[in-house]
Amino acid sequence: MQSPYRPLIGDFKEVEQSFGKLIRKARKDKGFSQRELAKLLEVDFTYLSKLENDRADYPPKEDVIRSLARNLDLDEEELIVLAGRLPQRYEDFLKENYKVMPALLRRMRENPDFAQKVFQQVASEGE
Repeated sequence: MQSPYRPLIGDFKEVEQSFGKLIRKARKDKGFSQRELAKLLEVDFTYLSKLENDRADYPPKEDVIRSLARNLDLDEEELIVLAGRLPQRYEDFLKENYKVMPALLRRMRENPDFAQKVFQQVASEGE
């Protein structure tokens, strides 16, 4: 299922990226077969195939995503988010701030200019 949100990344252009497309491309770039990578991840290759084709019934567990990221030289937290999960440490932060988070997220969704300013600020701090 595709998210109703349009992602803003880097230069804030819409991107056509899915978890499955990204891991398939990264796996091929690294020269792994599905069976080889599945063995490293300790998952069945048919499950990896479902992930790559965005056909899994649910997102993989965080430890599987982190292992994928490490084996494919991808950013762990970005991959977790792209998979439709939230890294545990951010989940804890959201729970700690449960009263204001809905308002912040609602404002960002309703006001794309505000959201873009927030994203730009975060991106400039990361450089």
